[in-house]
Amino acid sequence: MLRWIASRGARGLGVGGGAHPAVGLCRPGRSSSSRSSDAPRNQPPSSEFVARTVGVCSMMRLPVQASPEGLDAAFVGVPLDIGTSNRPGARFGPRRIREESVMLRTVNPSTGALPFQSLMVADLGDVNVNLYNLQDSCRLIREAYQKIVTAGCIPLTLGGDHTITYPILQAMAKKHGPVGLLHVDAHMDTADTALGEKLYHGSPFRRCVDEGLLDCKRVVQIGIRGSAMTLDPFRYSRSQGFRVVPAEDCWMKSLVPLMGEVRQQMGGKPIYISFDIDSLDPAYAPGTGTPEIAGLTPSQNGNSFRQSDLFPPLPSLILSAGHI
Repeated sequence: MLRWIASRGARGLGVGGGAHPAVGLCRPGRSSSSRSSDAPRNQPPSSEFVARTVGVCSMMRLPVQASPEGLDAAFVGVPLDIGTSNRPGARFGPRRIREESVMLRTVNPSTGALPFQSLMVADLGDVNVNLYNLQDSCRLIREAYQKIVTAGCIPLTLGGDHTITYPILQAMAKKHGPVGLLHVDAHMDTADTALGEKLYHGSPFRRCVDEGLLDCKRVVQIGIRGSAMTLDPFRYSRSQGFRVVPAEDCWMKSLVPLMGEVRQQMGGKPIYISFDIDSLDPAYAPGTGTPEIAGLTPSQNGNSFRQSDLFPPLPSLILSAGHI
C-alpha cells in the first residue's frame, strides 16, 4: 500500500515509476535461448552495504521498471480507497508498505524460502487510478493488469481497498478462465448493493460470481467474523459452493492442517490469493478501515502462508497475490 511519483515512461502500462536496468532477466522453464539458471537476478540490497534510507522507495528496494517484460513476478501498487464504507486511507497503503519493506531481507530461515534465487522480480510502481470515479478506476486497473498478465508476469498487488480485486480478477480470468480463490478476511465481500451501488469494497466477489470469474468449488474464505444483519450471514457464499471458515474455527490453533486441506481442494489449477489486513485482530492492525474484534494472529497467518506447506513453486500455480 505504498506509492511514489509516477514517471512519464510508464504511461503505456498505466503504472507509475521510473525504469531501472534489470539484471539477468529470465523466465523459469523457458527455452535454452533464455539466460542460464545461474544468471544474476534482481536482489534486494543488503543493509551491510547500502543504508536502508538510501534509494527510491520501491518494494524491498528492488529495481523499478516501467514494463513487466522479462519478469517472473512484480509488485504493483493500487492506491485506491474510494470504494470504502468506513474509514478511508488505504490509498496510502502501497506507499506505506514500500516504506516498511526496507526491513525485509532475501531469505526466510524458518521456511527455507529463497525467492530471489529462482524468480526475476521488480517493482512496477502504481496503477494510475481515478480518485473521483470508481468505475473508471476499475477500468484503469483492469487494463493495466491485462498488460501485466499478457507479459507472463505474476502481479503481487499492494492495495488499496478490496474493490480492486474485481478488475484484477477480470484481467486474470480473461487469460486463464475462472480461477480458484483463497480469501483471508474478516468479511466475505459478497454483498450485492450499498446505497444503491453494486460496486464497492463489500461486493467484489459477488460481482466476480456474476461474471463467472471464479471457479466456485475452489473458493475458500478464512477468518470471517463480526456482527451481521441476518442469523445466516454465510448463506450466499455457501450457496455458491464456497468453503467459509469462520474466525472462531481458527482460534487457539495452528492453521497448517487447514492449509493442507486447502491445497488438496485447489489442486494444480490457478488460484488468486487475496489477503485483507483486517483478517488480523485489530490489536495487531488497528489502522484498518473496518476493524473486527477477535481476529487471526500474525503467527497464524505466517504459518498458514508458508509456501512449502501450501503450494508448489510460485510460477506453476499462483496468478496473483491479492491486495494487502
